[in-house]
Order: sequence, then structure tokens, then C-alpha cells
Amino acid sequence: MSWFDRRAFLGALGAAGLALAGCGFTPAYGPGGAAGALTGAVALSEPEDRAGYLLNRRIEERIGRAPAGRYRLETAIETDTGDFGTTSTGSTTRYRIASVVAFTLTDTATGAEVLRDSVESFTDYSATGSAVATLASERDARERLMVILADRIVDRLILSATDLPG
Repeated sequence: MSWFDRRAFLGALGAAGLALAGCGFTPAYGPGGAAGALTGAVALSEPEDRAGYLLNRRIEERIGRAPAGRYRLETAIETDTGDFGTTSTGSTTRYRIASVVAFTLTDTATGAEVLRDSVESFTDYSATGSAVATLASERDARERLMVILADRIVDRLILSATDLPG
């Protein structure tokens, strides 16, 4: 790439940045961004099991901990595990874990429901190693799945933050 092409490319990037700034674009995590309304403002429901704990842990990593937050997030996790890969002899080589998390965001001051939605995802793990390796793979897959779902919940909350009261 010649210097002229690089300059043209960088100039186009700068122009695109100015165009986005002119249309009111604000980065979600930037100053005045939508994520700022949620940071430290969402209290989470008590986890019922390990999946709930992992989900809450990731949400707190993303938007902070708020035991007495402006909003309360209630979650309900449904998980299903099934065979995903088998050999010609019928031995299972992979399992798929699918989960749906229904969540409700409530304004703690008024008790009004602000947002009701759900997210879903899946992940797989291998069952071809030893029993210990398979258990470790399953545990890791469940943790990955909760991280994916928590990230999707936080993304939905951030997208809805402009509609939140106050």
C-alpha cells in the first residue's frame, strides 16, 4: 500500500468518525453513554445454583455491583443438555447445552417493570476423553454459556438504557 493510499484511508476513517459524531452517536461505555446509566445501578437477584452464580458474576463484572441499586434484575435460567455427536456404534462424542434466561428489570423506587426480555444460546463439549476430562469439559462449557448469556443480557440492558426512567 502506498503512502497516498494510507492517507486516503485514514482520511476516510476520520470523515466517518466526524459523521458519526454529527449524528449523535455516543459510545455505550464513553462519557454520557448508555452504559453509564446502568453502572452500579442494578441489583441482582440471589442465585439459586451455580449457573445463577456464574451469570451474576459476569453481569457484575460488566456493570458493577449494586446491592441497593436503582433497578433490580430478576433472572430465570432454563437449561437443556442433549447428545450432539455420536459414533456409528451409538457412543456419544459431544453434548450440547442450551439455555434460555428470562429476565425482568424493575425500578426499585416505583416497583414498575422497566424491561422484560429473554436471551438464549448454546455451547458444546467433548465426551471423548476420560471421565474426569469429560466432567471438566462440561463444567467449562456451562461456565462459557453463562458468560455468553450474561453478556447478551447486559447488551440488551445497554440498548434499553436510553428508555429507562430518570
